[in-house]
Amino acid sequence: MIIFSLALLGSLNLFSQVVADSTNFSIYYDSAKKYTLAGIEVSGIRFLDTEVLKNLSGFTIGEEITIPGDQITSALKKYWHQGLFSDVRISATKIVGNKIWLDIFLQERPRLSQKNYKGITKSEKEDIEKKVMLLVGGQVTDNLINTAKRQILGIFQGKGFYNSEVDIIQRDDPSKENQVILDINVNKKEKVKIGKIEFVGVKSLSTKVLEGSMKKTKAKKLRNFFSSKKFLEDKFEEDKLNLIKKYNENGYRDAIIVADSIIKDTLRNTVQLKYWIDEGKRYYFRNIRWVGNTVYTDVQLNRVLGIKKGDIFDQKLLDKRLTEDDDAVSNEYLNTGYLFYNLNPVEVNVEKDSIDFEMRMVEGTQATINEIGIKGNTKTNEHVARRELFTRPGQLFSKENIIRSVRELSQMGHFNPETIKPDVIPHPEDGTVDINYELEERANDQIELSGGWGAGMFVGTVGLKFTNFSVRNIPNKKAWKPLPTGDGQSVSLRAQTNGSYYQSYSFSFTEPWLGGKKPNSFTFSVYYSKQTSGDQAYNYTGNYGGYGSGYGSDYGSGYGSGYGSSYYNPYNYTITQKMGVIGGALGLGYRLKWPDDFFTMYHELSYQLYVLENWQYFFFKNGKSNNLSFKTVFGRNSTDNPLYTKRGSNFSFMLQFTPPYSLFSGKDYSDPNLTSEERYSLIEFYKWVFKGDVFTPLSPNSKLVLRTKYETGILGYYNKNLRSPFESFRLGGDGMSGYSMYGSDIVGLRGYENNSLTPANGGNIYEKMTLELRYPITLSQSATIYGLGFLEAGNSWFDFVDFNPFSIKRSAGLGVRIFLPMFGLMGFDWGYGFDDGYTKGTGGSQFHFIMGQQF
Repeated sequence: MIIFSLALLGSLNLFSQVVADSTNFSIYYDSAKKYTLAGIEVSGIRFLDTEVLKNLSGFTIGEEITIPGDQITSALKKYWHQGLFSDVRISATKIVGNKIWLDIFLQERPRLSQKNYKGITKSEKEDIEKKVMLLVGGQVTDNLINTAKRQILGIFQGKGFYNSEVDIIQRDDPSKENQVILDINVNKKEKVKIGKIEFVGVKSLSTKVLEGSMKKTKAKKLRNFFSSKKFLEDKFEEDKLNLIKKYNENGYRDAIIVADSIIKDTLRNTVQLKYWIDEGKRYYFRNIRWVGNTVYTDVQLNRVLGIKKGDIFDQKLLDKRLTEDDDAVSNEYLNTGYLFYNLNPVEVNVEKDSIDFEMRMVEGTQATINEIGIKGNTKTNEHVARRELFTRPGQLFSKENIIRSVRELSQMGHFNPETIKPDVIPHPEDGTVDINYELEERANDQIELSGGWGAGMFVGTVGLKFTNFSVRNIPNKKAWKPLPTGDGQSVSLRAQTNGSYYQSYSFSFTEPWLGGKKPNSFTFSVYYSKQTSGDQAYNYTGNYGGYGSGYGSDYGSGYGSGYGSSYYNPYNYTITQKMGVIGGALGLGYRLKWPDDFFTMYHELSYQLYVLENWQYFFFKNGKSNNLSFKTVFGRNSTDNPLYTKRGSNFSFMLQFTPPYSLFSGKDYSDPNLTSEERYSLIEFYKWVFKGDVFTPLSPNSKLVLRTKYETGILGYYNKNLRSPFESFRLGGDGMSGYSMYGSDIVGLRGYENNSLTPANGGNIYEKMTLELRYPITLSQSATIYGLGFLEAGNSWFDFVDFNPFSIKRSAGLGVRIFLPMFGLMGFDWGYGFDDGYTKGTGGSQFHFIMGQQF
């Protein structure tokens, strides 16, 4: 008001000069005079629109105004009300006769040229910048500063800094006219934590249960060690609702919080929370009556509902059993076409502590699927995605089939499973429904460029895997972008080498829908592997003797200090041992309809030719060996997401066997004079492997997942004198040999060195158990990253006489998995083995690392 009065007096003083001509005049306060407004000018403005500001005055050219008078005063008030100006003046610039020209001088408030933060971190500064509108170049007003201070305080109080202070100092910028610098000083102080929580009036539920119901309000207690104990006022209000919900779940539907208090303890920097609760009485379900149902009887619906007379009243449980659970009442209707069904539970009678319900429903007619739309498949052909759907035009609507369709689209690997959204569009006027599946293509082809250390040597790997290949488009030049894609076929090429000492090449092709009408998969693969070892003598000066052969691993590493014959090496290296493997396989898989359509069957016919020359690492050392085997895998896979599985299970039972040649070959395999090549020219064996994997979500949002896995395997024989030198199990380590090791099944067990849990004469029996707790860091399209903690145990034995299922080697550890479209799978685990393997010192602290690349 003082500023306004001074400005008003200043404007009136402008009319106090003696008139000599049109620019030299005086106006007297005691004799107001009327003038015709001939012109208006706005001065002093740099950024704002002058025409808009003229209109804001309320003056109109040609109108009659009184000077001095209320019109001048009113115009001044309008400008001050905007809050945009630090000075406002109206003056007469010229008078000719009864015409007057006015000038409106406006001094804009200063603008922000710079912000300086003190007392906060870089990330906290970025958080403030996102949430607080302090824009460089914007006008600085008192309201802006007060609002910014309040918002910054809110940010830090929301993070638990309940006693934080914010001071914003405004100072002129000496280098820029009418611009200011804001110094934002933040004193966060220490986070305020909850020291104690007290409940008054509680009789029915324990304090522990009530505290557990509050998700973000936790006192400093040992059982809350892994929970945040900081005090957040907004979470405090949310958790009051959670308290009441917990009472409601236990039948106390009238429970209320009568009062609450927050008591500060400045010495300990804590707060004490106190709640006064009126529990009310506990209620029970009594009579439940169904109205309007014709498809299912009352008995059937009550069986599905699962709530009986005398059960404690729980509104949350009632809602779940009616609409939310997978086996809820609503799903009984939605899975049989009744999309337009409606159910309304009504309390018809509350008597003492009992409640009667009427379940009033309108079943409606069954909805038929009209159109199925697929959108977002920019790379995958539509028929490839459409054939995976369990929904078809003309079928009755089924929620269960939609969920299954989403699961099958996820399992393909071509689409982002987190963004697959079925859009259900009902048409009640004609009893039909349209379903559109919104898809987002994701990179799924892989190129592997990696190096690893295995069996005492460094191995380089180059691999290509195209998971959405199209064979039929190979002749089509336009389809090569850069490769023909879109039909969901898989082609894999892989090469590994360590120079001339180790080489491996493999090729495989998979058609998931052989013939295009049924999910019958066809697989073809071929591979070749060569490994060598030998003696080396150090004769760089000729003064030292030989080192002997092979530097120690179960696989016969000892490849010398050079990585290939093309490199200069002062050692003389002579290859004395060789093993080559060439093989191929044909496989056919199909989906079963019984016991349900999650079951699959897979058959494979495979052949391997082993060529050994003085190979010291099997009990068959020289000659050729043929392995013709047949494999059958019976499995059931209901997991929901191949990248980050949240629920479901995956069980498989595998049987692989060869013909029992020893029964009809006519050879006496007990004869010690039988040569190795004669004995092992035809390999015979049978192998059983069982694997069970269960994923259980532990949190309401299904992000925290427990993985439980058990697997076991047995390599058997038809003739005790003809044990197979190949196909055994090698247990321990990261589950990767560092190179392709044909003739053995590699089984990882973290916390131990590779293969350290395998007997020297081979592992023919093994078992392994895993508990793994997972939590995602991000599940976005650009990256899938999750952390894990694990407990593992297992062992392997040579024969049944050695087998002891309780003699297992234990480990525990932590790890992380990263799936990036550019790099593919990367994994890092640290495990600690609590026991020794078959060689002392192979447990303890172990690091395991794998790496691939994906585009």
